[in-house]
Amino acid sequence: MTVHHFINRKASQLVYFVRAFWEGRLPYREMDLYFWDTMEEWSQVKDTLSQPCTQKERVFWHLLHQVHFWSEQKLRDDPYLRSELATCLEYLEGEGQCPLDCIGVRP
Repeated sequence: MTVHHFINRKASQLVYFVRAFWEGRLPYREMDLYFWDTMEEWSQVKDTLSQPCTQKERVFWHLLHQVHFWSEQKLRDDPYLRSELATCLEYLEGEGQCPLDCIGVRP
């Protein structure tokens, strides 16, 4: 599997998980499990150093890190954080501008 294929597949899943969490259809624990599953799957991607990192990939890693870093309450209730993350979601869905303040890097 290429990095490009991995990011495209996992980005749509991440968008789904975050939106479902915000809508109360998914418990926080499921997002945390998604994080760890993604890390495990990433470890199986070959030749990651030879494939360039795209803006979409940077936004994906940034969003994934934010979802893992912040507490359930902060992710649910902080309007500034939610706005920042919503911008990332829109970009990953192909509907928004690339957020300039995303500093996501590969693990």
